Amino acid sequence: MNWVGLKNEEQLNMLKEISYQKIQMIFKHSTQCSISAAAYQEMEEVDTTAWYLDIFQHRPISNQIAEDFGVKHESPQVLLVKNGEVVYHESHRKITQETITNALASFE
Repeated sequence: MNWVGLKNEEQLNMLKEISYQKIQMIFKHSTQCSISAAAYQEMEEVDTTAWYLDIFQHRPISNQIAEDFGVKHESPQVLLVKNGEVVYHESHRKITQETITNALASFE
């Protein structure tokens, strides 16, 4: 996994624009949660690039994501964005290397 920090609204807007050319992945991570730590380990095995959002350091962006895309905030959470819209999302223990790799393949 190649991580790109997601820290502000400008980056979120850029992510949306890029999603018209290539699917974008967001990983919302809680640094204080064991389930999130396990999901992070699973994500490390996915061969792609993803936007990494630390929800404690950048909660306003997490809230903006929920509002912009109409997807309830959860943590950990993975969202796939294509053409400016969330086309897939998963959370908690359902975040595995296999489920995320399969989801990516189904939209590319």
